[in-house]
Amino acid sequence: MTATLVLAEQLIARPSVTPLDAGCLDLLAQRLAPLGFQCERIDSGPDNFRVSNLWARRGHGRHPTLVWAGHTDVVPTGPLEQWGSDPFTPTHRDGRLFGRGASDMKTSLAAMVVACEEFLQANPEPGIDIAFLLTSDEEGPAVDGTVVVCEALQRRGERLDWCIVGEPTSVERTGDMIKNGRRGTMSGKLTVKGVQGHIAYPHLARNPIHMVAPALAELASTVWDGGNAFFPPTSWQVNNIHGGTGASNVIPGTVVLDFNFRFCTESTPEGLQQRVADILARHGLQAGRDHDLTWTVGGLPFLTTPGTLVDAVRDAIRTETGIETELSTTGGTSDGRFIARICPQVVELGLPNATIHKVDEHVVVSDIEPLKNIYHRVLDNLSRAVQP
Repeated sequence: MTATLVLAEQLIARPSVTPLDAGCLDLLAQRLAPLGFQCERIDSGPDNFRVSNLWARRGHGRHPTLVWAGHTDVVPTGPLEQWGSDPFTPTHRDGRLFGRGASDMKTSLAAMVVACEEFLQANPEPGIDIAFLLTSDEEGPAVDGTVVVCEALQRRGERLDWCIVGEPTSVERTGDMIKNGRRGTMSGKLTVKGVQGHIAYPHLARNPIHMVAPALAELASTVWDGGNAFFPPTSWQVNNIHGGTGASNVIPGTVVLDFNFRFCTESTPEGLQQRVADILARHGLQAGRDHDLTWTVGGLPFLTTPGTLVDAVRDAIRTETGIETELSTTGGTSDGRFIARICPQVVELGLPNATIHKVDEHVVVSDIEPLKNIYHRVLDNLSRAVQP
């Protein structure tokens, strides 16, 4: 077995269901320390939900810095009886490696570490600094993980130039798609206040469902923006509606709508919030009197346009696989949204994502070494790019 596969299996064998790390970071730090990395734990959170964070850096800020970022935590397994093998016992079947976290994203972490080992063995004094930013709170609330480390680094004035997040971005083959940005996410909770009453006497009540229906129709049909060359248009979706008492003869007193924006760089949270407020007011729903609305901004959009990092990644993929990779900003959010606040160039590159979060999560074994080789070549390309 290759060194990458061995390390991936060692990580998969640790049941690190978020926010648990189960010793993954200790294992990775043990591999990084002999390479000259200074390993620092920046753990955070309450005792009953303690999050493990590792910041490991090689170099002293005199050179441009490449950060490898990722997470050791995994989502719950789901029904164990539906798995073909124990999710935390790495298992091979039909050329595939099965286990929770195989694709999302322990194999990427293994590939990053082994790529650095090989690169530094051949280049003990490269012209770049290298760092790892790893957390056990990406699949969970994501409030005590990468964001905490980034805030600490920003306070210290640490320089970050490029970042590769090992999220599973590929579709059919390793390297066929990378994410050079992600949409922002913002959620709203709208509570419309009516007057509860008997359904046979509607003139003595105010039905909040009827009150909000015209505004809801306009919100659903609104074109928020047209997107741009890198992002699809901003979308608005209702994900939950709660109303009624359970009785068939009662007009409810309130209805609660949960909704979410996935927004591109053409829109801002403030602008979207104002447009929603305007629509509600236009349909007679006054803030405070008729409704309450709270907002949660889960992350801002980020975009890395073609340049040093994108070019280095594209070339590495092309050289190792022959694939002309596709740049994409589709999908959900990642910890890249936090890193992009302090690092000007962030991309995501990992294995195919067809089985992430599913029962019998797996990766094709033949996809693993190409990923490690791509990571290694990115290091080579960036090192050459900064040579005088």
